[in-house]
Amino acid sequence: MNYEPPPLKLVARLSWYPWLVVGTTCIGGFIGQLDASIVQLALPTLEREFNVSLNAVSWVAIAYSLAFASILPVFARLSEIFGRKLPSVFGYAVFAGASALCGMVSDLRLLVVFRVIQGVGGALVGANSITILVKAAGAARRGRAMGILAAAQAVGISTGPVIGGLLLAMLGWRWVFWVAVPFGFLGAVVSWFVFPQTTELAHDKRIDWLGALLLTTALTSVILVLSKLQAWGPGSSALISTASAAIILLPLFVWRERRAAAPLLDLQLFRIPAFSGGVIAVNLSYALLYSMFFLMSFAFVRGFHESPLISGMRLAIIPIALGLVAPISGALYERVGVRTLTTAGMALCTGAIVLLSSILAGVMGRGIALLGALALFGSGLGLFIAPNNSATMAAAPDDRSGEAGGLLNLMRVLGGTVGVAIASTALSLRLQALTGNGSRTLGVPTQTLLAAVSDVLWILGAFAIVAGCAALLRGQKPKG
Repeated sequence: MNYEPPPLKLVARLSWYPWLVVGTTCIGGFIGQLDASIVQLALPTLEREFNVSLNAVSWVAIAYSLAFASILPVFARLSEIFGRKLPSVFGYAVFAGASALCGMVSDLRLLVVFRVIQGVGGALVGANSITILVKAAGAARRGRAMGILAAAQAVGISTGPVIGGLLLAMLGWRWVFWVAVPFGFLGAVVSWFVFPQTTELAHDKRIDWLGALLLTTALTSVILVLSKLQAWGPGSSALISTASAAIILLPLFVWRERRAAAPLLDLQLFRIPAFSGGVIAVNLSYALLYSMFFLMSFAFVRGFHESPLISGMRLAIIPIALGLVAPISGALYERVGVRTLTTAGMALCTGAIVLLSSILAGVMGRGIALLGALALFGSGLGLFIAPNNSATMAAAPDDRSGEAGGLLNLMRVLGGTVGVAIASTALSLRLQALTGNGSRTLGVPTQTLLAAVSDVLWILGAFAIVAGCAALLRGQKPKG
């Protein structure tokens, strides 16, 4: 029996109803990226306000993404059993409530806790959004629909730095979280009236709770290792123990999923080269985006000593360029093919990273060249993300689109988590090497901080090269 309420009859009769469903899923894409980009810009302010280390403040960003990635497969499986509509509605409401609580705290630990709850709400929405979008759009409109979603995400990212800069300058950091509240409740109301009922429920009602436990602990262990390397020290017992746990738990999770009657993740999808290459590229492309936001936020606020408003306007160049290019690349994918677009996209990102690193190192002037490099980076991601996502979904069998969509969202959020964790640790290590103190950016001389960021950008260059290579593991033309 399906307990989901049907959409309003008046709405469902509209000839453009599928596009209305696509637009509703874009609310989640918008607020998720709005929140993420605002939080990245707010990190230097939060470091000062709470008087904490660089590693500690990075967990304001990491906690959300880690919670999202850890719990998303469980929600995806529950949605297959009980339906996709109600979890999406509830997820919007949880996200909005947790956002309100984030703005009320006076302790960083409580802020991290509420960010975890935000991540749970985001996972409820994210476990279903791509599948709902793909089923509503159909195969013929999949590329355009994914391009629209990418554009909505880009709008969220691009308005985030500008709105965040205004809020930080005029109202304070608490409004950085409160601004997402009305959008979350809007998503809950609109999805209740617009989303269709789930028509295909899984007959097998089993859930792999042991697999869920293994996945959560394994991911947490991996992120702790990546983010705590400088804080704990490479020879510390805490780091060695956590790394050992990750090495043991990840293979155990894979072993469990291969033998479980109802696995959380369909690891058989990774036997399809086009799909496995695509999800690896998804992971790395979002690691690129969020590690760039993290690093350049500190470069602008601490290195160039710019106000949050000016810093936000500069950072907005990346997602604005991404948003302008993404719909075009989504449409071109259906005619040109994916390899050409993804290779060109990562080539642009690599060139932009080289240019940015040279500017921050003082090799080149930072005027128009800095803005051009940021625009080039955003354009490269815009050229890459929509075609790569579309081709990855197309590579999965139609009867496994739900599992494929869940994995795509999982790898997207996990990529952002890994990117911020690596960028935070690498920046701390470089500051430690250059100044003898890698715990804080406060008080670091301008050129020293910019040199440290310049060095870490080369890691992003490696992300771009590997992402481009991974995206080549597929055919040139879209399926069907």
